[in-house]
Amino acid sequence: MIRLATSAFALSLLAGTAFAEPVAFDFDKSHSNLSFTYNHLGYSTTDGRFGDWDGTLKIDKETPANSSVEFTIQIGSLDTFWADRDTHLKSPDFFDAAKFPEATFKSTKVAQTGEKQLEVTGDLTLKGITKPVTLTVDVTAMGEHPMAKKEAVGFAVSTVIKRSDFGMDMFVPYVGDDVTIKFHTETLTTTATN
Repeated sequence: MIRLATSAFALSLLAGTAFAEPVAFDFDKSHSNLSFTYNHLGYSTTDGRFGDWDGTLKIDKETPANSSVEFTIQIGSLDTFWADRDTHLKSPDFFDAAKFPEATFKSTKVAQTGEKQLEVTGDLTLKGITKPVTLTVDVTAMGEHPMAKKEAVGFAVSTVIKRSDFGMDMFVPYVGDDVTIKFHTETLTTTATN
């Protein structure tokens, strides 16, 4: 009788694990930064960032392949720390922000490539053009956040895209075609952990 009860309990645990849903996490925007860099004429590197973005993140720590992320970026929030350049980059010569105010990323595959590293492949839509992009994701920390008292995960994300793939080829190759994108973020579960 005890053996049957123990077996039933073990099966219930396995069933709970098998059907566990990925956990939703919120981005802590006060500790996040979405930035990009590109080469200017071989003389310097120009830096920029997007200040207005939002995303949906679901993490399955046991089976990372079940994790997913969706992201929306407001192009009008672009800031390269030089107003005239920002105006030009938002014009039809580049982002055409008036016509295409948002860029989006939606993951299609998540693969664990190391103990604390993932590859996230997805569709990036920019200026109305959709291309597959692969992100390298380093997990910088995971555990209970000491202040928020919630489960937290930190990430350092990077990728390189060609702007010409998205209809922005002005001044190539003099101004770099390769754009390096980096995203550093803290994320917290939507509910407190027990």
